Amino acid sequence: MDSHRSVSIERVGDGEHEAVNRRGGRLRIGHGDDGDFTPTELLLAAVGACTGIDVDTLTSRRAQPEAFTVRVDAQKIRDESGNRLDDIVVTFHVALPDTDAGAAAREQLPGFVQRSHDRLCTVSRTIELGTAVSVRIE
Repeated sequence: MDSHRSVSIERVGDGEHEAVNRRGGRLRIGHGDDGDFTPTELLLAAVGACTGIDVDTLTSRRAQPEAFTVRVDAQKIRDESGNRLDDIVVTFHVALPDTDAGAAAREQLPGFVQRSHDRLCTVSRTIELGTAVSVRIE
């Protein structure tokens, strides 16, 4: 399996960009003055989607959720280190059926969330471990 991951960011207008993946998917990115996602919102969405997909996959093997929502909150701060996010909190809202399978999934849900946080979610693991980011001009 290829371990390399990449996206390209293309300028499509004044203050308007699109992220493009290798499969041709496109996602509009902006400054936050319209419906487009800001880069910070994309980071939060990536954290929530990554762990959410992990937990949904593990939970759905036991019982199909009746509702499944992940919310990610953070504080944007500006200090001597520059702009960054702090206090990132991921909150799961999961409703499972009132069945034996639902009860079993409900009981295992905290372990699924912890497993994603501690091991599975590439995005939050990368943030927590503090991976270096390099920049270059070609």
